[in-house]
Amino acid sequence: MRSGIVFIVGGGTMGRGIAGLCASSGFQTRVFESDAAAREKLRPAIEDSWKRAALAGKLDPGRLEEARARLSIASGLEEAADADLAVEAVPESLEVKQAVFRDLDRFCPQPAVLASNTSSLSIGSLARSTGRPDRVIGIHFFNPVAVMPLVEIVRSAETSGQTEEKAAAFVAALGKRAIRVSDSPGFATSRLGLALGLEAMRMVEEGVAGVEDVDAAMELGYGHRMGPLKTSDLVGLDVRLAIAETLASRLNEERFRPPEILRRLVGRGETGKKSGRGFYSWEGDGPAARDVTGRGPR
Repeated sequence: MRSGIVFIVGGGTMGRGIAGLCASSGFQTRVFESDAAAREKLRPAIEDSWKRAALAGKLDPGRLEEARARLSIASGLEEAADADLAVEAVPESLEVKQAVFRDLDRFCPQPAVLASNTSSLSIGSLARSTGRPDRVIGIHFFNPVAVMPLVEIVRSAETSGQTEEKAAAFVAALGKRAIRVSDSPGFATSRLGLALGLEAMRMVEEGVAGVEDVDAAMELGYGHRMGPLKTSDLVGLDVRLAIAETLASRLNEERFRPPEILRRLVGRGETGKKSGRGFYSWEGDGPAARDVTGRGPR
C-alpha cells in the first residue's frame, strides 16, 4: 500500500502522531476523536508538531502546506466509508478496541484493512469482532511516532498473506523499518521492553540503585539509547501497568507482576512525560530523575 486513504481512530498521543506521519508521507489522512473538545485540538496539535519538526530540520518546510491539505478531522466514523486502511489508536482496553473494530467493520468498505496500534492485546480477539478476520492486523508504532524508526507488524492466525504485505508496504511508505511477529501476548517489543522496565522499577523499589543510575547502567554499559525508566515514562506508566497486568494474566503472573512503585505512581496520576511526572520530572528544560521512593538521593 503506497497510496490511498488512511482513517485513524483516536486523537491521543499515538493517534496524533500516526496521523501527522501519514499526512506528511503522502497519504490522504482522516482522524477521528470521539471527545468533541479533544477533537477541536487535533489539527492545531498536529500542525504544531510539523512546525517543530521543520524547525529542527527533520521535515522539509516545503511539504507543510501539502501535509495540511492531506489532513482532515473527521466528525464521525461514517467518514471511513472510502478508507483503504483504518488504524485504531484508542486506549489499551480489549473491550474498547473490540467496539471500535465492530464499528469500523460496519463503516469501512469490504476490501479495507483494519489495523490496531495495540502494544499487547490479541489481534485475533480484535479480528473476531469483525466479519473480515483475514484483513485485520497489528501495526504497532512507537512514541514519538515521527522519530522512532521501528514499526511492529503483528499477524494473527487468521491474517492473510496479502494483508500482511499491504501492511508492510504501508510501513515502508512511511519510511519505517518493520519487524514481523506472530500474535502472542506482548508481541516482541512490549514483552522484551516490559521485562527490562519492570526489573528496573524493582531495583529502584528495593534500593539497589537510584533512577538515574539504573538508566545510566543500560545507556552507558550496554549502549541503549535510553534507559528503561526514562523509556517507561515516555511510553506512559499507565500503559506499562496495563500491559503488565495483561501479560501477568496471560503468560506468567510472577514474572510480569507490576511492582508496587508502578501502581503508586499511576494511582497518583504520575504517568510519565504526558503528565509531567513519573520516574522523572518533565516540567523543566529536560527530564530530571526524581526520588520516587522517599529514601532520598543515594
